[in-house]
Amino acid sequence: MLRTPARVRISLLVLAAASLTACSAATADDATSPGAAAPPGSAGAPANVTVAPPAAGRPLTVTASGGTLAQVRVVDEDGGALTGRTASGGASWTSDRKAAPGASYTVEVTARGAGGKETTSRTTHAIAEADTINKLTLAPGKNTTVGIAQPLSIVFDRPVKNKADVERQLKVTTSDATEGSWGWLTDYSGKDRVDWRPKDYWKPGTKVTLEATLNGTDSGGSGGWFVRDYRTGFTVSEQARVVKVDLDTKKLTVLRDGRAVRTIPVSGGTPGGDKRSWRGTAVLMAKEGTINMNSETVGLGDAYDKMVDYSMRLTWSGMYAHAAPWNARYFGRANMSSGCIGMSDEEARTFYEMVRPGDPFEIKGRETKGVVAEGNGYGAWNVSWPAWKAKSALR
Repeated sequence: MLRTPARVRISLLVLAAASLTACSAATADDATSPGAAAPPGSAGAPANVTVAPPAAGRPLTVTASGGTLAQVRVVDEDGGALTGRTASGGASWTSDRKAAPGASYTVEVTARGAGGKETTSRTTHAIAEADTINKLTLAPGKNTTVGIAQPLSIVFDRPVKNKADVERQLKVTTSDATEGSWGWLTDYSGKDRVDWRPKDYWKPGTKVTLEATLNGTDSGGSGGWFVRDYRTGFTVSEQARVVKVDLDTKKLTVLRDGRAVRTIPVSGGTPGGDKRSWRGTAVLMAKEGTINMNSETVGLGDAYDKMVDYSMRLTWSGMYAHAAPWNARYFGRANMSSGCIGMSDEEARTFYEMVRPGDPFEIKGRETKGVVAEGNGYGAWNVSWPAWKAKSALR
């Protein structure tokens, strides 16, 4: 098929001896030349159909003069349909979605002239490729089961200036009509990020779906275009687990459906400096198992460099819950870690099996270095509900 640059305006004159543009192919039945009188006994002049030059980020439009549009069918190069709506009176048609950069659309139009004569035309239109493409990373993973505090989180590869335009394309549906809101923030990496969190913790068993129909949406500024759609979904665990950490009493308590099922003596961050722990609500991001922990990666010099078992990440800045047998004499007695929540090997093994990503850790204590920031892992629960809703670009 022949391709025409989007800047060229294409007018489809459906004629008996059809004179075609360089990017068009059409068929017509017994049509007359524009402006000529219909011959005796003919059904009348055909409609004059125009496909507006399509451009990325704009809906595709078709209009008819001297008649009405009977049917418009638009498909992309992969055979996917671009649906649309015909205006009252049948004089125009507009696609529901915007044209995407780099796409090629075939437009087939059946129009009805003033005398009732129907003609069909077909044209193909190519959209210029995007100079810059924006991509994203979704969390949690598709088809996962998560704890009651897990937000939907999207981190963008490139800056997003047109936040309202992007947010309009993000549709969250839940199995129980959960109230929630998007909130824009800066990820710990420095990138733009938008999270969707419920007003309160998820109801156990809730099913969540995200449809991000971003193809053809412009990030704005230097962020570039989105050239694909995204879809993901997850299920909230049937059990509501909350981990409460009291750094004053040096105890960690696991609540399951509101009932305490285990209490563990722990040792938190050392008071009086950079080794203090964070407080507030952190969300278990990942169960990472046995990993190397190096103090230089979190700005604590050469304080430690060791393999650590049963590691459970709570923040991007390096706070974990994990086994810490070297601190055994302090469990339940003193906070003497480098910021993490340490416990014995045996307790860590059992605790590791009890929790899952998305479970909230509600941490309190006088000798802490502040509240977990919203972008340092999943700290959105430390923002009040009114303040969180105000972070939406559509407020």
